[in-house]
Amino acid sequence: MSDILRRAQELEGEITAFLCDLVAIPSTSGKEEPVIARLEQEMKKLGYHEIRRDGLGNLMGRIGSGPRVLAIDGHCDVVDVGNPDLWETPAFQPVVKDRKIYGRGACDQKGGLASAVYAGKILAEVGVPADVSVWVIATILEEDIEGLCWKYLVEENKFRPHAVLLTEPTNLNVYRGHRGRLEIKVKTEGVSCHGSAPERGVNAIYHMAPIISAIAELHGRLRHDDFLGKGSVTISDIRSTSPSLCAVADSCTIHLDRRLTAGETIESSLAEIRNLPAFQQANAQVWVPEYRAASYTGTVFPMPSYMPTWVLPEEHPLLARARQSYRTLFNADPKVDKWTFSTNGVGSMGMFNIPTLGFGPGNEVLAHAPNEYIPIDHLVKAMAFYAEFAHGF
Repeated sequence: MSDILRRAQELEGEITAFLCDLVAIPSTSGKEEPVIARLEQEMKKLGYHEIRRDGLGNLMGRIGSGPRVLAIDGHCDVVDVGNPDLWETPAFQPVVKDRKIYGRGACDQKGGLASAVYAGKILAEVGVPADVSVWVIATILEEDIEGLCWKYLVEENKFRPHAVLLTEPTNLNVYRGHRGRLEIKVKTEGVSCHGSAPERGVNAIYHMAPIISAIAELHGRLRHDDFLGKGSVTISDIRSTSPSLCAVADSCTIHLDRRLTAGETIESSLAEIRNLPAFQQANAQVWVPEYRAASYTGTVFPMPSYMPTWVLPEEHPLLARARQSYRTLFNADPKVDKWTFSTNGVGSMGMFNIPTLGFGPGNEVLAHAPNEYIPIDHLVKAMAFYAEFAHGF
């Protein structure tokens, strides 16, 4: 057994208690300050060489002082509880049972973040190469708009590491990419009139109906990639306006969740909508909405809701380093795969082409689900992996 894995096992009790503390702090997007404060407190206790917050509210902790920079990213915001009746125990009251920690955010993804923070403790003890700095970054707003935190880090902080290691759940596999994500709005307009005589007006909902059918058909013929899989589109929201419920709708707007496989872009996706005959016949409008919500610091950093596709090439040295780290610790070869959902990799690699891969505790199928949990064994193994990866970076 490697010394790093042995040390990680010795820290099992501490990381379990720490993750329970994190889970007990509600931290939906835009309300992360209390959990950032708890993370900052732990970094100070564990001997980080430098700790700071940026203007957006990301927390950055450094081990080492070399010019080659590795960033280990974990977002600290979580989605809300959903229907509390579906939870066996309160979502923000963590429960340790059968060597698992239950609670909202345990898997997605405070568990990975806790493992990264404690990997920093191991690195502070064993040291990092003289030419390396390791930054553990607790990012914010990921559940609202993944990648925005990295856009801020790169453009405003001028922070551009040589590589990024994501700690989102991978079930302890190595992931090297995923499909991109694009939010699209489509709007039709009509003319309102009294609902007792609808023929006097133009119903915007009726104009939208054939567009909806056309989008459902479009989904079936989107591009496929052998690694990433198929592009997809679904309508996730529909709204209309009218003077009252006794009036014809004068506008109708739908929201599309578009997942982008290799070769699909914002331009190609919007063109697909514009080229639909139903869209043209309705004289509809299409656009990408802009995210403008304030972070917990009050900072507004606008960004179009476009999160690019990214894939780390299979022959990249970063992937070779991940494989070697895994073999050193676990005497086996890792499974190399991709996420189904989206991560901050859309920012680090999708926007800025910083080599990025992922390794995380927990299974992504539990993300956003009631009774979310993470195995304690996964926390320990992920902690060891992050330390081993950074130690040989």
